[in-house]
Amino acid sequence: MLKNLGPLGIVGLLVILGGLALIAYANVLVAAGLALVLAGLGLVVKALVAGMLAAWGMA
Repeated sequence: MLKNLGPLGIVGLLVILGGLALIAYANVLVAAGLALVLAGLGLVVKALVAGMLAAWGMA
């Protein structure tokens, strides 16, 4: 999976994890909620991209 992200994607993933760690240091419950929001957003984006590729006949 990390091979498909590329260097910029890996840096972005590290920034997200660092931000969640910083928030968890202050408040664990808020960090858990934010992690769920980010996971949901990722699933929505993946579904949109898969649907768009399927509409173009690429999936």
